[in-house]
Amino acid sequence: MSDRGLKAFLRRLEKDGELQRVKTPVDPRLEVTEIVTRVVREQGPALLFEKVKGSDIPLVMNVFGTEDRMARALEAPSLDAAADRIRQLVNPAVPTGFAALGDALSRLGYLRHVPPKKVREAPCQAVVLQGDDVDLDLLPGVHAWPEDGGKFLNIGITHTRHPETGQRNVGMYRLQQHDKRTLGLHWQIHKDSTAHHALAERRGERLPVAIAFGPEPALTYAASAPLPNGIDEYMFAGMLQQARVEQVDCVSVPLQVPANSQVVLEGWLEPGRRLPEGPFGDHTGFYTPVEPFPALTIDTITMQQRPVFPSIVVGRPPQEDGPIGLATERLFLPLLQMVLPEIVDYHLPSTGVFHNCCIVSIDKRYPKHAQKVMNGIWGVPHLLWLSKVVVVVDADCDVHDYTDVAWRAFGNVDFGHDLLTTEGPVDHLDHASYDQFWGVKVGLDATAKLPQEGYRRDGGWPRMITQDPAVVDLVTRRWKEYGLKGLTGRHLNSGSVQRG
Repeated sequence: MSDRGLKAFLRRLEKDGELQRVKTPVDPRLEVTEIVTRVVREQGPALLFEKVKGSDIPLVMNVFGTEDRMARALEAPSLDAAADRIRQLVNPAVPTGFAALGDALSRLGYLRHVPPKKVREAPCQAVVLQGDDVDLDLLPGVHAWPEDGGKFLNIGITHTRHPETGQRNVGMYRLQQHDKRTLGLHWQIHKDSTAHHALAERRGERLPVAIAFGPEPALTYAASAPLPNGIDEYMFAGMLQQARVEQVDCVSVPLQVPANSQVVLEGWLEPGRRLPEGPFGDHTGFYTPVEPFPALTIDTITMQQRPVFPSIVVGRPPQEDGPIGLATERLFLPLLQMVLPEIVDYHLPSTGVFHNCCIVSIDKRYPKHAQKVMNGIWGVPHLLWLSKVVVVVDADCDVHDYTDVAWRAFGNVDFGHDLLTTEGPVDHLDHASYDQFWGVKVGLDATAKLPQEGYRRDGGWPRMITQDPAVVDLVTRRWKEYGLKGLTGRHLNSGSVQRG
């Protein structure tokens, strides 16, 4: 049995001073949220609440709350390093000699870690509860915000299979506890699990569901990632952590779950059964309203001996989901560049709740190139087709430098020529759209304009003011001689600071 589960990760974090044990009793209703929110905003450690009111199971929060911990969860020194693994797979360099060939083969060697591994016995089934022993109140569910509809079990990974093809889907959805045996499943219209459930209902069949909490951190991330159809989350997690994910057959449903999970819930969705779900304080910073969603009856709870239960608080940024969204931004850049190779970099600001706003830098080569990229972004799968605002800048702009982006987008465009509007699908959770599920999107071309794009002024697009690099280098080298304080030579560089 591998040692890559949540407990092993927490031990490593504690050894490095990245986990704080909270021994004082805490209330999962509102109090935990206030503690976690303060720690997240200070870039603080993961928190292990050892005494949670109403439950004997410790609660762990803020596991992914910094960029460094998110990278460590993916077994990488940085998120960009994790992205490089994907880049080598989707766009490998052609070897030109024996040394290069050996290097290429060694890189491909870790593909043996990709497929999941089946095991017969698993830590997650050390304790099995069925019948009258099934009680969701055993778990430290969190009532995060005052107007929430009750306790929610967040960051669990939900397993379903296509009723006809058998293709697995693993997703991350919020889970509202209705009673001791019933969970509301908030899966949205564009989710694969929604399609599985809809087909099962049309066939008059019930759908088996298994929800795992606290497996390998890489698999928890993979469940949240907007993977293209046909890409299995277990294989993606194995590639990220460079080790196969072990899985075991469930006790009471025909599904498999991660063997290293802390807690697993197994049950069935009956055709046509819905219950009111919500309100829920969501990552938009607003409450989502009450709507009918499928209600899952839990038949079996399995867990490890002495489990810990993970959860997460979402709400107005910054929250713990910020580094998770940043991981998606970095890891999916190589995949986005496969579709749109002119893209140099992109950024999904957490203040735009990730998908609402997309800033893209491109190597512009022809008229209306920016508009081509906008339409391309709105056409790729879930990662970006929800983007309501796309800002396109030139390659010399650092998309992570909001000052540079704003200078170009706010002050150096002609909105009569450079603004593109369209209609399309928006997030199920988007409260700003006047009609649910669809709305208007805008693209802003903040690139330098070409004469062929209608820029008719004499001399063409003006040259941007930049300092002579030799002068920058001179002042940087002589900075201490000037006797000035409060700045470093680095701040004198007029160029953008690039990631990595």
